[in-house]
Amino acid sequence: MKMKKLAVLAAAAALCMGIAACGTKTDSKPAAASAAANNEKKVVVYMPSPAGLTDKLAKGFEKKTGIKVEVFQGTTGEILARVEAEKKNPAADVVVLASWSDGLNMKKSGALASYKPQNADKLDKAFIDNDNQLIGYSASAVGVIYNKNVIPQLSADWKDLADPKYKGQLAIPDPMKSGACKDFLAGYVNKYGWEALEGMAKNGMKVPGANKAALEAVTTGEVGILVAGVDYNAYKAKKKGEPLEIYYPKSGTIVNPRPAMIMKTAPHKDNAQKFMDYLLSDEGQQLVANAWLLPGRTDIKAKGTQLKDIPQIKPEWDKMMAIATETAKKLNEICGKK
Repeated sequence: MKMKKLAVLAAAAALCMGIAACGTKTDSKPAAASAAANNEKKVVVYMPSPAGLTDKLAKGFEKKTGIKVEVFQGTTGEILARVEAEKKNPAADVVVLASWSDGLNMKKSGALASYKPQNADKLDKAFIDNDNQLIGYSASAVGVIYNKNVIPQLSADWKDLADPKYKGQLAIPDPMKSGACKDFLAGYVNKYGWEALEGMAKNGMKVPGANKAALEAVTTGEVGILVAGVDYNAYKAKKKGEPLEIYYPKSGTIVNPRPAMIMKTAPHKDNAQKFMDYLLSDEGQQLVANAWLLPGRTDIKAKGTQLKDIPQIKPEWDKMMAIATETAKKLNEICGKK
């Protein structure tokens, strides 16, 4: 009887050891997989327009490092939706957005890793957060873009566009798709309230779509004026010979740093850090300037209007974050966008 008990105990001990061994083996898989992923010669980057800049940055980085860049391009809204959909199986190493407030929301959720890239000390102070999680490698500002064939000359301030004489002539990008427009609206409403925007809505202001579709409406002459149009799009269109002009209204606009961020769940963290270094390199920043964006580094000159010459609304990001989404939804509602 004692022998039987001893046999049972021995079998149980062996079973426990087997389970423990299996447990140890299972626990080691994530670490091994992570190490293997980090040794891959690739980095996965989610990036908004302009597409031409994304392609050039990817090719430049690949040539310099030998690391392949896998890119997903989309609007800020599309990128955020993809990141959310992939939460259980994250793929992105670096996420770039056209909205600083959306980047701050990602930081608030605990999704970001800290890393201070090379040349970060040359960034405009407003283009990097205190924890080195949001790196404003570039920036854009929105202004008033108008078709000179429809309206030969224009210098109206934002509130002036509520005048009935502009009825039927206004369009605005969809702020639920355009991060730059979304942040501008939050900054404008935070400082000035809704009166001017409601007046523009009464003038029949249209919401054709994201930045590209909104600019197209003005380029073709469907409307004469684009409210809160992204500046780099206007500069590029002008260079191509389109009859467009842009200015920044005197009461100010929001200069929106475009944050590049390493995800805490990045499968290729080392390569992600190298990509961030490249974004702030001389070569990377010159590519930014050539795309008519404002470079993040203060020692690289913009091709369009210089940062110091843009009249600005000082952003209060915490207050703006609190109202940004609801402000964007309300704007679409009062403009009749379904």
